[in-house]
Amino acid sequence: LFLSLGALGAPANVIMLAVQGIFRGFKDTKTPVLFIGLGNLSAVVLLPLLIYGFKLGITGAAISTVASQYIIAILLMWSLSKRAVLLPPKMDQIEFGGYLKSGGMLLGRTLSILLTMTIGTSMAARQGPTAMAAHQICLQVWLAVSLLADALAVSAQALIASSYAILDYKRVQKVAMFALQIGLASGLALAVGLYISFGSIAKLFTNDPQVLAVVSSCALFVCASQPVNALTFIFDGLHYGVSDFDYVAQATIVVGVISSLVLLYAPRVFGLAGVWAGLTTLMGLRMAAGILRLLWKSGPWSFLHEEPAETKLQAQPFAS
Repeated sequence: LFLSLGALGAPANVIMLAVQGIFRGFKDTKTPVLFIGLGNLSAVVLLPLLIYGFKLGITGAAISTVASQYIIAILLMWSLSKRAVLLPPKMDQIEFGGYLKSGGMLLGRTLSILLTMTIGTSMAARQGPTAMAAHQICLQVWLAVSLLADALAVSAQALIASSYAILDYKRVQKVAMFALQIGLASGLALAVGLYISFGSIAKLFTNDPQVLAVVSSCALFVCASQPVNALTFIFDGLHYGVSDFDYVAQATIVVGVISSLVLLYAPRVFGLAGVWAGLTTLMGLRMAAGILRLLWKSGPWSFLHEEPAETKLQAQPFAS
């Protein structure tokens, strides 16, 4: 019932995601955060009112969720209309080819990650209810903390895209290196902070001693992978900034296949630790793919391997 009613919010959700992308292109990350916060606040108000006040139960939860999605979409569209003229496009001006190509590749990337994560959850469920509960706690903490680095990736993507479009490669290089340095530093800080507080965070989810014991056995994977996760998100942002969608998608699909194989076999030997070894493999290989692309002497990052014009002039022999 919840999913059936929640599906009514799909159009608003798609609009919300699309308009967020437009605001990123404007280098405006404040407006989406403000309106999404207001929408979520409306959900917080509506949830108890509809569930308990009007005795609607699950139906009330679905209605409040859908209502908040439409509130966010309407607010974002209203704000966008103040910055741009929103008119129906002419069919001959719509570049469907490029849009569908980029969108299709990114869809393949997303499906690859989701499939790999689903396999991980499936293998965790086969370890028993205690292991599954512990896995869900670790996964929620892992994803929530890792996504903090996504803000850095979004900023880097917007800055790099604007500089790359005008062929300002020096600025692209500076932004990329700075983003990677900040990403590594933030990842290390998150790892240390999470390791110190992980026990307390886990108790927010459950007081079951058996579940907490299993959670503690996976804490090292969750904490130690944070620098890798942060750099992975940063590399994705860098490659999106130069419109290298094909490479990111193809690399992620290959990485997903390899990681899925690890997830299918490692848990049979190492239990839940094997599941987390597979998830860490997923992020580690994605990071490695990001590094590899920067090392290529062809492609959108080829300018990193070109000698500066001044160096080339100095290296030329004098004519006799």
